[in-house]
Amino acid sequence: MVKGLIWGILIGALLVIGGIFFYFATGRAPVAVTAPEMPFEHKMAHMALDAYLKKLPHPAPQVPADEKNLLEGAKVYKENCAVCHGLPGQSPTAIGEGMAPRPPQLFKGTGVTDDEEWESYWKIEGGIRMTGMPGFKGSLTETQIWQATVLVKNADKISATVRAELTPSSAVPAK
Repeated sequence: MVKGLIWGILIGALLVIGGIFFYFATGRAPVAVTAPEMPFEHKMAHMALDAYLKKLPHPAPQVPADEKNLLEGAKVYKENCAVCHGLPGQSPTAIGEGMAPRPPQLFKGTGVTDDEEWESYWKIEGGIRMTGMPGFKGSLTETQIWQATVLVKNADKISATVRAELTPSSAVPAK
């Protein structure tokens, strides 16, 4: 009886694994940005991300959220992040609209202002697989990553000067 139970569990597990393989190998899994999500895709991705982030250290910001660092963070953000995450008062870009999942617009609603700084830091530094969010470790300094972090944490309360730094440059009129 125990032998039959073990065989049943083994065969059941192999059938599940085979079914998942068949689903992906035959092109039934959605891969286009315009295709609907796979069952439980959103929930599983967030569950994995949350579990991963909980294992990481929770450092305090290495730069204060003062005007100087917010301005520097705005420069970093404008150059590296705005193409996907948008700018204050602007419509999402075609790149941001064409991604799946859609990147959050960080200057609309709460963005990530309700996230802890350490969480945004790790997302900026390491990126997030299968989302289009690149990791910036190696291309930005740790100070720049922290400056971008304090900017997005405080995106709902930036000064007019910082907001002006984030405003797209106006085109020079032709002569």
